[in-house]
Amino acid sequence: MAEVKHQQRLFLEWLNMAGNIAVSDVDNGSLLYATQYECQEAGWVKLSQFGSGFFMAALTDQGREVVKDRRSSLNDSVSTERRRART
Repeated sequence: MAEVKHQQRLFLEWLNMAGNIAVSDVDNGSLLYATQYECQEAGWVKLSQFGSGFFMAALTDQGREVVKDRRSSLNDSVSTERRRART
């Protein structure tokens, strides 16, 4: 599997929680626009024409696996509790 960048993971998590969303089909130079196309090229997101000026972004099965894999690896690792101690 390809290495997932932080902004790509955020976009995939967002789609997983929100469901299908409308995104601009015009390249406005934003990080969101670049990220949606990177995710589409990786096969994690499907973009389809939704209306005038918008794509519908939908998470693919591959995209769900990327999100699922990350969650399972977080549950398996032992993490240190980093809360402030009350005195």
